[in-house]
Amino acid sequence: MKQHRLAAAMALVGLVLAGCDSQTSVELKTPAQKASYGIGLNMGKSLSQEGMDDLDSKAVAQGIEDAIGKKDQKLKDEELVEAFAFLQKRAEERMTAMNEESAKAGKKFLEENGKREGVVTTSSGLQYEVVKKADGAQPKPSDVVTVHYEGKLIDGSVFDSSIQRGSPIDLPVNGVIPGWVEGLQLMHVGEKYKFYIPSDLAYGAQSPSPAIPANSVLVFDLELIGIKDPSAEPSPEQASPEEKPDADAKG
Repeated sequence: MKQHRLAAAMALVGLVLAGCDSQTSVELKTPAQKASYGIGLNMGKSLSQEGMDDLDSKAVAQGIEDAIGKKDQKLKDEELVEAFAFLQKRAEERMTAMNEESAKAGKKFLEENGKREGVVTTSSGLQYEVVKKADGAQPKPSDVVTVHYEGKLIDGSVFDSSIQRGSPIDLPVNGVIPGWVEGLQLMHVGEKYKFYIPSDLAYGAQSPSPAIPANSVLVFDLELIGIKDPSAEPSPEQASPEEKPDADAKG
């Protein structure tokens, strides 16, 4: 997290907090007031996710007031730089600890899950179980397939679901995360699988969105509806070859 990013977030939160001592004094009637509240709400959530949950809202408001009123700074620039550096280091340490904990939890989950009857573990570490069998064709890496899916974390929280949206999606077999590339080629059209994807076959140490923490094991309910005819004209819903599954997209 960059220092200027933290400072900007603090300033935006301060714009909402400045001039009011409590929530009861905040007017949320005009579009500008509502937008201001939305900015503060989003920035507050962002700061909280980054471990900035102990910021002093009154101090933030005081900083905004001093800047707008062209008053002398109550702290020297050197002190501010030191404070920002402290918060940045602390946030990075917290994130590292969270990532390590996520990796441990994922490893433990896969170890226990792999012992369950019906769960198959491939040489790559991908785990799956067949929910519904069928005798349709199997896709190749060059194919575009139509699927329905729901993605969850190991705690059961859903981060993306074409099933909930009620609309299956087309995507290239070789244009998704490695766990899907391997898993799709195991399936026959008409089948439903449940996949348990290790983080190194998903997003690894990267977090594509707050909904998917780094080092997360991903659990997918996946139905292979069909394989697209390569001679057919692409549909508007077809994913681009570069598109990777994420919290707002495909598996």
